[in-house]
Amino acid sequence: MIKNFKWLLLVSLSFVACNNDDAVINPDSSDGMALTAGSANFSKYVALGDSFAAGYSDGALFIKGQEGAYPNVLSQQFALVGGGAFTTPLMSDNIGGFSMGGFQIPQFGTRLYFNGVGPVPVAGPTTTSITAKLTGQFNNMGIPGAKSFHLVTPGYATLNPYFGRFATPSGTTVLADALAQAPTFFSLWIGGNDVLTYATSGGIGVNQTGNINAASYGSNDITDPNVFAGAYSALVNGLTVNGAKGVVANLPYVNTLPYFTTVPFNPLTSKVLGTGSTAVGDATIDALNTQLYGPLKAALTAFQAGDRINLLSKTVANPLLIKDESLTNLSAQLTAAFTPSLGAQTAAFYGAVFGQARQATATDLVVLPTQTAIGAAPTASDSGVGFAPPSPLNKFGITFPLQDKHVLIATEVAEIKVATDAYNVSIKAIADSKGLAFVDTKVVMDKLGKGGITANGYTVTSAYVTGGAFSLDGVHPSPRGYALIANKFIEAINMTYGSNLKGVDLSNYRILFPKSL
Repeated sequence: MIKNFKWLLLVSLSFVACNNDDAVINPDSSDGMALTAGSANFSKYVALGDSFAAGYSDGALFIKGQEGAYPNVLSQQFALVGGGAFTTPLMSDNIGGFSMGGFQIPQFGTRLYFNGVGPVPVAGPTTTSITAKLTGQFNNMGIPGAKSFHLVTPGYATLNPYFGRFATPSGTTVLADALAQAPTFFSLWIGGNDVLTYATSGGIGVNQTGNINAASYGSNDITDPNVFAGAYSALVNGLTVNGAKGVVANLPYVNTLPYFTTVPFNPLTSKVLGTGSTAVGDATIDALNTQLYGPLKAALTAFQAGDRINLLSKTVANPLLIKDESLTNLSAQLTAAFTPSLGAQTAAFYGAVFGQARQATATDLVVLPTQTAIGAAPTASDSGVGFAPPSPLNKFGITFPLQDKHVLIATEVAEIKVATDAYNVSIKAIADSKGLAFVDTKVVMDKLGKGGITANGYTVTSAYVTGGAFSLDGVHPSPRGYALIANKFIEAINMTYGSNLKGVDLSNYRILFPKSL
């Protein structure tokens, strides 16, 4: 019914021009002064971070994305004032991901491109083998998937193939390999993954706040703020021990990324439910209210939980049906209530399905991949009940609740914000104690979500596909987004070290990669 719920159409890649730049450097300006590094020494620049530093984009790591990573853009600016060579552990092609034995590894898929209707993966396999090793030292040490404490974890190369392909040797740490290059300047932007994997999984994970044993964490867990602070302090202390200067960045709320803001919580209009026909949708709503929503509403009301479900409306958009694991489980009560009319077996099934069900609200964030799940039939592996439910309970979000992985509920969003705020306190305090340049990316993200940032005749926003700042995976920046980040780093560097780098022109950077590169 809603299985083919459409992706946003890419109507135009052009953006509205505006006369005033939002405090973004204008690379075309000329004040007649020679460029200077100020008190910074860019002769040996090393970048540490996660997928953002690596240039990850469109769901994969590939050459063109790596070349446009913000550290690479920064290095090009640094080269104008004495910066040295900047090397990157490039993948083998522009397909993305890893292969083994000539076959694409599913968990490391190929990059996405926009085919006019939605994002689709380019054909693989990639020529980047997961077993191949690179030699030499690399200035760009952005590691996709890395959390804060991973950068100081010995042997992390054996756990992460992106680091494993260039680590020297495999038992080293990211920090050790960075320090081996004796950097004179560094950038450090890390911590997003300490909450991001929890968020993108829909909150399937554990909030490890209070547990300082990072070795016991699962991949989708929230990092304890004390673990983060310890790792971050070790990173900065190590990088500055010989007098190197640097720039660090704090963390935006990851739930403000397009991955969490694109799919509405209430897409179920009569027209949508009728697959384009309002009349069919109205009839569908009548049937759903009579056969499912009405009986559920009545039963839940009897248990003082009637606010979980309301009848569907023909005049306004209706919310999705979701499972909220934070709710009191009323499975037993619903089973008892439905047994007289449905029989014990069917009533037990209804109780199991709807015991923690409710309709979504504006505080719930539907994750981007859920867009294709709405209206689709649950399978045995993703239904939460161990088998594929029969009709009529076979439409996700409509007659069957979307599961934990599909939605980030308000309590989970709150956990993410609390952890992020704690991380940011540590980042700012450590940056100030060392006199480092500081980039407030939280402010940048807030602006992107509230009208956008205008520079070089373009307004860049966080809107999915059309906003220009983010790639098709909804998390990582587009080429123009990475250029914007680089300019924000340059602003902070200029302010702190007295340099006068001009930054780059955003109009020279595309917003989406095409199918062929």
